[in-house]
Amino acid sequence: MLSSVEILILSAIQGISEFLPVSSAAHLVLISKYYAFVNQNLLIDICLHMGSLVAIIFYFRNDLFNFIKNRNFLIKILIGTIPIIPIGYIIYKTGVINDLRTLKVIGWASLIFGILLYISDKSKITKKIISQFDNRSALFIGVFQVLSLIPGVSRAGITITAGRFLGFDRFDSAKISFFLSIPTLAAASLLGIYNIYKEDSAELNFLAIIAVIFSAIFSYITIALFLNFIKKFSLKIFIIYRIILSLFILGIVYL
Repeated sequence: MLSSVEILILSAIQGISEFLPVSSAAHLVLISKYYAFVNQNLLIDICLHMGSLVAIIFYFRNDLFNFIKNRNFLIKILIGTIPIIPIGYIIYKTGVINDLRTLKVIGWASLIFGILLYISDKSKITKKIISQFDNRSALFIGVFQVLSLIPGVSRAGITITAGRFLGFDRFDSAKISFFLSIPTLAAASLLGIYNIYKEDSAELNFLAIIAVIFSAIFSYITIALFLNFIKKFSLKIFIIYRIILSLFILGIVYL
């Protein structure tokens, strides 16, 4: 299979699964293991995340402009990002993150945190993002976000879970999740740019550009559709999907 085709498939998986509560990392690892993609590695993952970053910034460009003027909200987003940045950097530099990219970890994480998402989605709606998203809420969700470093957990899934536990509705929980993803994806993207520069590979740079462009396109479409979806429906379909996927993976591992 051509390298560009591989990247196109991975970009579609990243763009669709990054903002859905189903774990983009898990799907990227799974599809790459199944098709034995030679280009699938942590660096390409980061480039794909860069595309998602471009998409979310463009989609929420008006909101972000208002947030820049509203420094209090911007500070809350930064507070929510504090836990994941240093921990993510440590497990990346130590190589621990590669040890977590196994089918067993993905299977159990998808199952356990899928069930947790189901439990959280039963929480009563008691808060609004406009008036009740405070520093404590941001930090609480940020601590949960650290768990997304485990493939199979899902960054969107775990932050929406935290938001629902706090009493925010699905739409507000998703918006908080999206906003919190911006600094996280930005940090990962900067690391990716550094690694691309260090590799000094023309082929790798070309593949990175393709990954960013197509990941951005798929991500933008997914954001728009998902936000519209959760205004009308529950998260049940994603929970059922996660459980089925996890049981399939664990069946492969243990049978």
